[in-house]
Amino acid sequence: MPAKLKKIALLLSLSTTLLCASEKAGSISNFAGNGKKGFSGDGAAAKGAELNGPTGIVRGSDGSLYICDTENHRIRKVTADGNISTVAGTGEHGWSGDGGPATAAKLNEPYEVRLDQAENLFWVERLSHTVRKCDAKTGIVTTIAGNGTAGFSGDGGPATKAQMNEPHSIGFDKAGNLYICDVRNHRIRKVDMKSGMISTFCGTGERKPTPDGTAIGNAPLNGPRALDFGPDGNLWVALREGNAVYKIDMEKGRIFHVAGTGKNGFTGNGGPAKAATFKGPKGLSVASNGNVFVADTENHAIRMIEAKSGKIFLVTGTGLRGDGPEGELGKCQLARPHGVFADKDGRILLVIPRTIGCG
Repeated sequence: MPAKLKKIALLLSLSTTLLCASEKAGSISNFAGNGKKGFSGDGAAAKGAELNGPTGIVRGSDGSLYICDTENHRIRKVTADGNISTVAGTGEHGWSGDGGPATAAKLNEPYEVRLDQAENLFWVERLSHTVRKCDAKTGIVTTIAGNGTAGFSGDGGPATKAQMNEPHSIGFDKAGNLYICDVRNHRIRKVDMKSGMISTFCGTGERKPTPDGTAIGNAPLNGPRALDFGPDGNLWVALREGNAVYKIDMEKGRIFHVAGTGKNGFTGNGGPAKAATFKGPKGLSVASNGNVFVADTENHAIRMIEAKSGKIFLVTGTGLRGDGPEGELGKCQLARPHGVFADKDGRILLVIPRTIGCG
């Protein structure tokens, strides 16, 4: 591992507990959550709160963290002073509440959360097959994409009338357009945020290997699970079933193989990323320096693709499933990390939804 990785400050979530790794000592300590699976703690210190299978996470410009408390069907917020609250969702699973306060809406397994340039809050709901928005000024919730039923339809028409099938990941390009990993349709969909129209951006719907350098219109994607835009505006994609990471050159309109052989495994750390193996990666985030962090879910690890060298390194996790212990990054066991977010200040936010005890 490069020495500079030891100085990265991390926020880790071991199931129901968020942990913070010290930048000075490279050790991990409790940040939020009491370790119990449930729902409690709003209005008080986040360390005492209960969470239930959290997944996505993002940080706002004011330092607040927004967390997909997935199995509680809520979006929760941890302010810079450490207090937690619910900003969307009643806790009852469903798809309702558009046009009213986000806290009165029913959500159905929110999996990833993002902020646009105006700090409006967006999240994707896996089991309502939609993307929804909470207006930053009014707190009102609306559906941006998806009609609430699973399927594939709607390209060329209004996004709110389209069908998706268990979408998981979302992101915005520099123009403010929305991109969605439509996982079970093996496509990346795009919503033009000015017109509200949806289209397939990449993916043929086939579960086949993606040839290196293919034009995006002809590229099959095997389980596109996570996406993020890099500082250069190019789009990165992690394929869950494909066990690989690709980069889409937005100007050339082509997709390029960057990491993973496509086979299941946990090999290659310290060497060329293309020769490494993954096992069901489910999270991806590009840092401001171009390095790419991958939640290598079934290997219980976080790995980094170094932009300059093209090599891959292990950041944390031993390859064995477990809960911690708190201490050095190299000794910390993780339990199926799902979400990862590279913050602008150099910190990496991670989400691991379950401990051994939670199943």
